[in-house]
Amino acid sequence: MSIDVPEPVQPPVDGALRLCVDNLGVLRGGRRVLDHLSFSLSAGQALIVTGPNGAGKSTLLRALAGLLPRAGGSIALEGGPSDVELPQQAHYLAHSDGLKAALSVEENLEFWSRYLAPEPDRRSRTVGAALGVVGLSHVAGAPFGVLSAGQKRRAALARLLVAFRPLWLLDEPLTALDRASREKFALAMRDHCALGGLIVAATHEPLGLNEAKELALGSAG
Repeated sequence: MSIDVPEPVQPPVDGALRLCVDNLGVLRGGRRVLDHLSFSLSAGQALIVTGPNGAGKSTLLRALAGLLPRAGGSIALEGGPSDVELPQQAHYLAHSDGLKAALSVEENLEFWSRYLAPEPDRRSRTVGAALGVVGLSHVAGAPFGVLSAGQKRRAALARLLVAFRPLWLLDEPLTALDRASREKFALAMRDHCALGGLIVAATHEPLGLNEAKELALGSAG
């Protein structure tokens, strides 16, 4: 199958960035979900987090995004701007799409582009290019609320592209996507890594990232 994806807007960056998680512990609801967890990820790499429900996949992503406090250990994104905290260098895509139903798809993405990248990195895509990547150019002017579940998810994925941030934190990103859309997003993820980005994705399904590392979390407690 031939899939048309716009070319990257900038050549790959150097491999200076490195995500380092050391001896991480996280409590959720008074229960220790993660304990003594360590891993590292260099620029251009992806990490697939697997495990049964309740093993801590979403908890890990929320901790990396700064939404859950650490009960021990450290999280650092080394090699980035010293005055920018890790959550401001990351995109967190959870189960909610994070877009307004009454606004058009294009208006939603223009808002997030301005909000997340008032001074856009050259690796940020235009709204039109991002919609082309996810195959939604034909519904750019439609209200987000009238889209199908799969189209809504694709619009949410486009949000990652309009404001470049080096670290993508993805929680079941393929939900509601058909085969063609999954292949397009796999290309977008590989493109992000080629530009020096990093990806941590929790998933039950193959993402099409053959070179990705894997972190298997334990059974539900």
